[in-house]
Amino acid sequence: MNENSQAIIIFCSHLCAPEGTEPLSISEWSKVAEELMRNKLEPKDILNFTEDDMISRLYCDRDFAERLMRLIDRSAGLFAEVSRYASEGINIYTRADREYPVKLKMRLKQKCPPMFYCSGDISIAELSVVGYAGSREIDSDDEEFTRMTVKKTCAYKLGVVSGGAKGVDSIAAQTAFDEGMPLIEYIAGGLSAMLKKKDIRKNVTSGKRLILSEVNPDAGFNVGNAMSRNRYIYAHSEASVIIKSDSGKGGTWTGATENLKHKWCKLFCRDADYPGNIELIRLGAIPINEDWNGDIKN
Repeated sequence: MNENSQAIIIFCSHLCAPEGTEPLSISEWSKVAEELMRNKLEPKDILNFTEDDMISRLYCDRDFAERLMRLIDRSAGLFAEVSRYASEGINIYTRADREYPVKLKMRLKQKCPPMFYCSGDISIAELSVVGYAGSREIDSDDEEFTRMTVKKTCAYKLGVVSGGAKGVDSIAAQTAFDEGMPLIEYIAGGLSAMLKKKDIRKNVTSGKRLILSEVNPDAGFNVGNAMSRNRYIYAHSEASVIIKSDSGKGGTWTGATENLKHKWCKLFCRDADYPGNIELIRLGAIPINEDWNGDIKN
């Protein structure tokens, strides 16, 4: 881990956060990073700043400078926790690491998280993948359509990226494994708990599964985190496929419409009689049915 990565972890990780002191958010860190670049400085340089240095060189107020100093003060305990997680197979990659998913940097720019907790072979992040999203509540027809469609995209040597949830996500994941293709999952919490499951641990250690989360490994599922992580799936994808969506609500809808707005990747949507699917197609998603051959370039 390089010194710049260590600095980012100090300022952005929620591990061992001092009581009453919130680590920096994505937008807050991005503003700091902009000031560092403008002043031809690096994240590690802040660790040697005084409060007055922070105020004058980062253009922040006294309260923010004091907050940064309190975050620095927790470093010893923080890196003890980082080492503990590493021994469990959970590593941290920051925007200062070359292994950090390049596609997120390219597409999300300053809106990509400062750091991810990761388990698995990080080189999988460099592979081409198709995003799959949809409701947790699906019927047998939805399941079959998901399996059939994943098999088709896997035939083009494309892995799968999803959110690790029940329903469409889990069906797409298992189909990718069955087809011998890699899986990337951006999860909304519970990384440590996931790794305690024998089948998940096996897939991770075998190099087939890469799991990333921007929240602490021991943190539970959070709806807000689930909504924000959806954009990482689309930004990481060569293209994404919606199997089933509600209209005007829910994570699948929010992620898909955000992708249509920002055009991170091409969006395909099952041409089915679901309100959300119908509306997404009206908004610009490409309709597909059982006859689609899985070619995302056409």
